[in-house]
Amino acid sequence: MAEYLPPGGAVLDVGELDARWADAWRPEHVAERLAGVGAPWCIAAGWALDLFRGEQSRSHGDLEIAVPAAGFPEIQGCFAEEVFDAVGSGRIWREPGAEVLAATYQTWLRDPGSGQFLLDVFREPHEGEVWICRRERRLRLPYDMVIERTVDGIPYLVPELVLLFKAKATRPKDQADFDGVLPLLSRARRGALGGWLELVHPGHPWLARLEG
Repeated sequence: MAEYLPPGGAVLDVGELDARWADAWRPEHVAERLAGVGAPWCIAAGWALDLFRGEQSRSHGDLEIAVPAAGFPEIQGCFAEEVFDAVGSGRIWREPGAEVLAATYQTWLRDPGSGQFLLDVFREPHEGEVWICRRERRLRLPYDMVIERTVDGIPYLVPELVLLFKAKATRPKDQADFDGVLPLLSRARRGALGGWLELVHPGHPWLARLEG
């Protein structure tokens, strides 16, 4: 992703967002739409943790998936009846071109009729089959270490990486997610998360809990 944002775009109306995400899809809906896609994709954020748990633990304001940036056109092709808008730094670009896509990483799928947002797609940095953390490029993992699947075959981001992203600015729901998932993490998962936190967020308060 570029270090600048191109001109244009509209300021996001934060007050409208909850209502415009009210019809966000569920993981099984997206999995059905993306059946047969070759690009490695996965459910991310809070929904990913619930897929790991095997049950929904709370309400979710939206649904996010992660895809390698080069695989986005294939994903885009699965949604011929909807349109994508790019989002970054509090602005939104409707049906963006290549310059805007190169300068942002978030893309919101929109129903053109109702204006409702349905899905948030993160276009992630990568080198071939290796995922690269957008917050710390030294953190690189093969996709088979980044993605796991439910018994129904829905791919999701491994919980230790979900929690790493949630650690940046811990909101009450992020803390609740950490508290709920921590007892389910194996020693290996705790160790991985601890090492990544030391790299990305040294001194984070979750480190003490992981070592306990």
